Amino acid sequence: MPRRFDPGYGEQPYRKLVEDNPGKSAYPITDFRVEWGPVFHRGRLDGSARVLVIGQDPAQHETIARRNLIGEAGRRLQGFLTKLGIDSSYVMVNTYLYCLLGKKGNQHRNNKKIAAYRNRWLDAIFDSSDIDAVVALGSLAESAWETWKDTPAGQNANAEFVRITHPTQPESSGGPHAAAIKAMLENWNTGLQKLHPLPQRDKQRPLKLYGTAFGPGDKSPIPIEDLPAGSPEWMAVEDDWADRTGTGQMKRRTITVTVPKEYLS
Repeated sequence: MPRRFDPGYGEQPYRKLVEDNPGKSAYPITDFRVEWGPVFHRGRLDGSARVLVIGQDPAQHETIARRNLIGEAGRRLQGFLTKLGIDSSYVMVNTYLYCLLGKKGNQHRNNKKIAAYRNRWLDAIFDSSDIDAVVALGSLAESAWETWKDTPAGQNANAEFVRITHPTQPESSGGPHAAAIKAMLENWNTGLQKLHPLPQRDKQRPLKLYGTAFGPGDKSPIPIEDLPAGSPEWMAVEDDWADRTGTGQMKRRTITVTVPKEYLS
């Protein structure tokens, strides 16, 4: 059976966007892990996207897979989209191209160089795709959307907008995990009810809301066609295969990747 894959950035305008991406001039090395390179998107760039997701920044899984929202965050979000009947017609970009070093996102919320490049991506997506809905993951993503909406191109966009809690906020909140998951899913249910039914869906599904915790079917694997050619299947199916290890500069320099043992037989 043929293995599908993401064809990358060979076509314009995305080829030009990738060639022109900003580096340290926009992303100071004191605040971003620029040494690992930028991560641009995940999903459809062929005009078939109907939902745009704006995330925050790439973490270790995204850095290795070279696509946004992989790992646990990706599987949680994929389940959210599945509930909306969106299995493949989506595109995801991040507020920041590079992984944040610590909790310094707010310092660059109004960074004009970062916003100018990000706006070019949003221009290209809305020029080529009929986007019906935009899902922002957290406040930084919402700010990214509002910044673009203030542009002439953004003012002409009519997509439904919803901000939901970032998929990994329960882990970073520092409070009781079960309570944080419950609160996040309540927030996600509100977002689902605002968006459902979308005018264009991959599958017609009745809306099934979340309970107080993730249940069977609430998370979905990343489609293998979202990853670059040659990516192993476990990168799309598993959610805990990359970790930053060590301390200090060694932790910054190191990502440990572990192949799940069930793929060794």
